[in-house]
Amino acid sequence: MMAFFSGYPLLYAVTLFIAGNPQTRNKFKTRIISLLPYGYALAGTLYLGLQLRNLYPDFSSQNINRVMQQPLLVLWGLFSILFWIPALSKKPFLSLLHSLIFFFLLVKDLFLHSFQSPAGNDVVKNDMKIYTDSLLVNLGSFVFIILISSLVIYYKRHLRR
Repeated sequence: MMAFFSGYPLLYAVTLFIAGNPQTRNKFKTRIISLLPYGYALAGTLYLGLQLRNLYPDFSSQNINRVMQQPLLVLWGLFSILFWIPALSKKPFLSLLHSLIFFFLLVKDLFLHSFQSPAGNDVVKNDMKIYTDSLLVNLGSFVFIILISSLVIYYKRHLRR
């Protein structure tokens, strides 16, 4: 779960930094900011796919209880799919707030284990690997959404001619 959602706050911050000041943004920079929640929703959809794959072929309630060890966090992660709804996607800040819970869990884990014994170093290494994976998943889904959006705009312009 952390590998799907904890890296989004950094991607969000970097995207806002690249987009710059709201007064100096062009159409492309404004569009990439508006596409951030859709990239997050795609990461959530990928997470749903992973959950369904882990449950397959037994979708019984006993198997669901066995597989989902933290059901509230799993449900919270699945709520990211709601960012496909345009009304929610119009406020990219909401997607940031949604992902901050997973980011804070990662930060808490890092602080708890970074000052402990050498066994804590393994936990920190694992957390950094998960965070790197999360950054790659979120970046990949965001780039995919930008490409699809650009293709749609390109074909709309060329179909008008």
